[in-house]
Amino acid sequence: MRRRSITLAIGAVLVGIILATAIVSFFWLPYPPSDIGGGRLAPPSAAHLAGTDKLGRDLLTQLMIGARIALQVGAGSVAIGGVLGIALGLATAFAQRWLDDGLSAVLDVLIAFPTLLVAMLVVAASGASLGSAILAIGLAMSAVVARLTRILAKRVLSLDYITAARVSGTRWPGLILQHVLPNIWPTVVVNLALQFGLAVLAEASLSYLGLGSPPPNASWGSILQEAQGTVLVAPIGAVAPGVLLVVLVIGVNLVADGLRDVGDPTRRGRA
Repeated sequence: MRRRSITLAIGAVLVGIILATAIVSFFWLPYPPSDIGGGRLAPPSAAHLAGTDKLGRDLLTQLMIGARIALQVGAGSVAIGGVLGIALGLATAFAQRWLDDGLSAVLDVLIAFPTLLVAMLVVAASGASLGSAILAIGLAMSAVVARLTRILAKRVLSLDYITAARVSGTRWPGLILQHVLPNIWPTVVVNLALQFGLAVLAEASLSYLGLGSPPPNASWGSILQEAQGTVLVAPIGAVAPGVLLVVLVIGVNLVADGLRDVGDPTRRGRA
């Protein structure tokens, strides 16, 4: 149990570092995002702690904005995917047999498509922007959440005390609020935490391909794409965003693992 507490704490610290950086970026940045007066590919110095990029912009400023965008995309995508996925999953679980089978087949087809591919199609149709990226990733994520919610809700609905509640006259809104959601939320929350990390990676991939947040807002993916041509001259531009992505995703995964242990009573007493 102590090991799991340490795991949760480490994950919280890693995510907290990125979160603190993103919050600070709303109120203070070392330089304006469009300032190109730092000189091209300048090495780290007192004036530019992380150096500058090939346009002369302060790299630390770009990385701080990237942290903000990563968390915005992660939170927004999880909110959209969670709301749509849980609602669709519950509707499928309570549906008639033929409708349940049809919706399940549709979800299987959607899940078969990679999240990045679905996001690329949506962004290509609506135009590259931060809002489009959040919407696209959230929609792609909702199918995974819906399928998990359906499976968990079906399992709960098959229990004897649910049958007794139905016989006693409890309607489906009461079943959802009193019995289904309280029993499935630990697993769903853990899955949403994992989806958060996948959403951050998907947004970085979209930005790397030029389909993410447009300039002057710098995503970690776009920073990495711009720095790949000068990686031998100024490696920090390519290394720093990659390291930050790894830190955030690992931190989120550790938090998800800790939340799973907290929410699952069968795991609490294990060594």
